[in-house]
Amino acid sequence: MGQQQLLLIILGVIIVGLAIAVGITMFRDNAVSTNRDAIANDLMHLAAKARHFYKRPTSMGGGGHNFTGLTADASGMLILATTGYSDNSNATYTIKTAGDATSVEFRAVGKAMLDNGTFPTIDCLVTQNNQSITIIN
Repeated sequence: MGQQQLLLIILGVIIVGLAIAVGITMFRDNAVSTNRDAIANDLMHLAAKARHFYKRPTSMGGGGHNFTGLTADASGMLILATTGYSDNSNATYTIKTAGDATSVEFRAVGKAMLDNGTFPTIDCLVTQNNQSITIIN
């Protein structure tokens, strides 16, 4: 083979290697983005359950216009997450700040690893009328 053919083969191998590296990076970024979207969806569902708890009378197992029953431990989360929401394929969900008369705050730690070795973390503050989501990383 001539030098020109060897040079073309080496150049082709370099281009294919770069294309594979870019593809892997794009796949990883898409996985993290999809995980964040799924976490936000789950947090919206938990927020709706928390508001339902807030509005339900205490005689029916609710908060009676109060979030105080939602404690920052496993029993507080069990009130809302009877099946699949304290830990699922998207994230692990906890009550970050125990409920008080006006609000409760959830934290979700995702399962798709970021480039720096951490996991996506999202907080959701729920009040009686709305919720706000904060992406930590």
